[in-house]
Amino acid sequence: MAEHPNAARIRQGYEAFSAGDTAGLSELIATDAVQHMPGHNQFSGDHRGRDEILAMYGQLAEQSGGTLKVELEEVYANDDEVITVYHSTGERDGRQLDTRHALVFKMRDNQVVDLDDVAQDEAADDQFWGSARQQSGQQQGQG
Repeated sequence: MAEHPNAARIRQGYEAFSAGDTAGLSELIATDAVQHMPGHNQFSGDHRGRDEILAMYGQLAEQSGGTLKVELEEVYANDDEVITVYHSTGERDGRQLDTRHALVFKMRDNQVVDLDDVAQDEAADDQFWGSARQQSGQQQGQG
């Protein structure tokens, strides 16, 4: 049985993310897309627009010293949505990340317009990435 075209498209997106391929991600993500990130850490909340989403991805790589890895485990797709399950690992400031997430993609005209990330363990993500308040305090103290 052939894979749904949206599933193949999202698989390519995961490959682009893992390779740091901004051009590939730019083709996949609509200019007006929104990504919703769970938890209470520096990346939580809504990231509006392709540029803001790509900037967040760059910060994920930077904050993890390039150690953040995502391994796609499952993909379910239809004409309007793609649901994936992925495993993420990384290291940051002596802390280890080892969590699973679901990511729901809403599709329009062969592009992603909405991404909703759902963490299996939000507390583990918050501990790894640090709270938004901690990050804000660190930035203010760097002046």
